[in-house]
Amino acid sequence: MEQKFYKYQGTGNDFVMIDNRLQTFDKNNTKLIASLCDRRFGIGGDGLILLENHNSLDFKMVYYNADGNESTMCGNGGRCLVAFAKHLEIIKNKATFEAVDGLHNATIKDDIVSLQMQDVDTVNTYKTHVFLNTGSPHHVQFEDDIANFDIRTKGAKIRYGAPYHTEGTNVNFVKKLSDNAFRVRTYERGVEGETLSCGTGVTAVAIAMHVLNETSNTMVDLKVEGGTLQVSFDVEDGIYKNVWLIGPAKFVFEGTI
Repeated sequence: MEQKFYKYQGTGNDFVMIDNRLQTFDKNNTKLIASLCDRRFGIGGDGLILLENHNSLDFKMVYYNADGNESTMCGNGGRCLVAFAKHLEIIKNKATFEAVDGLHNATIKDDIVSLQMQDVDTVNTYKTHVFLNTGSPHHVQFEDDIANFDIRTKGAKIRYGAPYHTEGTNVNFVKKLSDNAFRVRTYERGVEGETLSCGTGVTAVAIAMHVLNETSNTMVDLKVEGGTLQVSFDVEDGIYKNVWLIGPAKFVFEGTI
């Protein structure tokens, strides 16, 4: 059976999108999903996302890493899915959908999608890094020579090392550019390498920098390899609420497999 697909990207974080409202896609075929994400023998992408029906919300998001396994929340993927839903005329300018980490609200204007992330009530600070969960687990640490260092080797060592081990974590390396701007490079588990952008990662970085008093702003610019994202938030009694991930989400191409 032929399957139509769409390709979207958000600051270089790219995804294979499939309209699965009729449940035609084999969600248990991890080898198929991994092959579709393969950049040499497949379509190519950092992940694959299914858009499915929801009985009370606009739609449901089902996200798979490039290795074929269903995974935790993907912020840029969620933003791209909102753009895809608008293309399918499921929504106009606003959306509420369910993802693996709960409900998300979103707005879209032109190519800019703003996605409300989950509240963050726990941020663990250590001498060398910060750890927090923004829908996915994230390790955040400073790296002065961020342009030249070996992110694959250093990222993998942290991702598989103590205390994360088998479950692993995403790893974000950060360099401060100004009081409200930071450069970020991210090693993503499931991709097992660097991605050009990570939505939950920059969300984690923005909150971590605020916790560490590296910024007093509640709107932070994050320069990633694929462009620029913004994260805004409110802080109430140490809890980060009304967290929004903001940036472009664009259609690339479509085809049939």
